[in-house]
Amino acid sequence: MTMRLRDELVSTAKRMSALGLTPGMSGNVSVRSPIGMLVTPSGMPYPDMVADDCVEMQMDGKLRPGQHAPTTEWQLHRDILGARQDVQAIVHTHSLFCTTMSMLRRDIPAVHYMVVLAGSDAIPCAEYATFGSAKLALNAVSSLAGGNACLLANHGMVALGSTLAGALRLAAEVETLASQYWHAAQLGTPHVLDREELAQVRERFSQYGQSKPKTRRSW
Repeated sequence: MTMRLRDELVSTAKRMSALGLTPGMSGNVSVRSPIGMLVTPSGMPYPDMVADDCVEMQMDGKLRPGQHAPTTEWQLHRDILGARQDVQAIVHTHSLFCTTMSMLRRDIPAVHYMVVLAGSDAIPCAEYATFGSAKLALNAVSSLAGGNACLLANHGMVALGSTLAGALRLAAEVETLASQYWHAAQLGTPHVLDREELAQVRERFSQYGQSKPKTRRSW
């Protein structure tokens, strides 16, 4: 199981980079593991990363000797996973528009109905703290209490998921929302959808997609 998780972690990190969500070696990814969590290593180019480069840590921060140094944001990942038992994977990016909005220290309001994918009526911006610090982790956990995504002031964004693929999809969606909000704001004040409309959207999304056929035909 752990090797499968390592492979998935590496492929997610590389996909995150290929999507342009992580300039240079910024950003990091984690997933729960049998002993705690697997995280991406610190300061390693994504194209060069292989499964053995992933760092497995216990939830108390201990790791086996001989492994790479973990991402400097390991406390962020550890504390979110500790606080949210419903979460299995975390993607943290420095994507352009999420980071831009975080520099303005603005939440992303419901300017588009797709905001409901983040599990809340708006995507909050956590208070600023130095990268890699316990305070940053605390601020992120607080901001994520009502949903699955938040901005980190003057830093970037965090997206949560039940799978690595789901966390990455949400990270990409939030970046799109941040881009749309930024562009609309250049022309005026974007209209924000109200709670009643967002409730209807959630109801529609609960029926979205392909239902499984009750019987399978033979041809």
